[in-house]
Amino acid sequence: MSDFYNLAKIRESVRRYDKREVERDKVNKIIESCRLAPSACNSQPWKFVVVDEPELKDKVAKTSYGPFSQVNRFAPQAPVIVALVVEKPKWLAKISGNIKDKDFAEMDHGIVASYFCLHAAELGLGTCMLGWFDEKKAKELLNIPKSKRVSLLITLGYPAKERRKKIRKSIEEICVYNAYKGS
Repeated sequence: MSDFYNLAKIRESVRRYDKREVERDKVNKIIESCRLAPSACNSQPWKFVVVDEPELKDKVAKTSYGPFSQVNRFAPQAPVIVALVVEKPKWLAKISGNIKDKDFAEMDHGIVASYFCLHAAELGLGTCMLGWFDEKKAKELLNIPKSKRVSLLITLGYPAKERRKKIRKSIEEICVYNAYKGS
């Protein structure tokens, strides 16, 4: 098995973290690999806001759940939360996306978020991508301009428990050759 395959096998969404701080040099290594991620027209339409100050991090974490929602209640356990901010793509990527009715910046964010999470796993860290959060409140807390979007919050820290067994569809369920088959 390749190293990448083994890395893909261990990467999971972590929802329980221990209290150890995440070393900034590890965060910087992750961001450095994200800098190398591909993007449409090499736009690199992202900025990472790394939140490791405990009080602010807890406030940002709490934007991911509310009094009537149990979603993401684990987020404050993570010693770091990263906001992935959508930056302006190059004009060619924007025009191409409009013509093809595709949001290339959104796709680019999926790619770079995967780079982030995979490199974190390689360094022994856990992550969880959070799409459910109060974007307006998170932007206020992090001084992100109103004109910007935050595509994801990503929790980051050392996992507090053993990795669980992955349950995935079979290859036959997700892959066909030469023509779509199925319903």
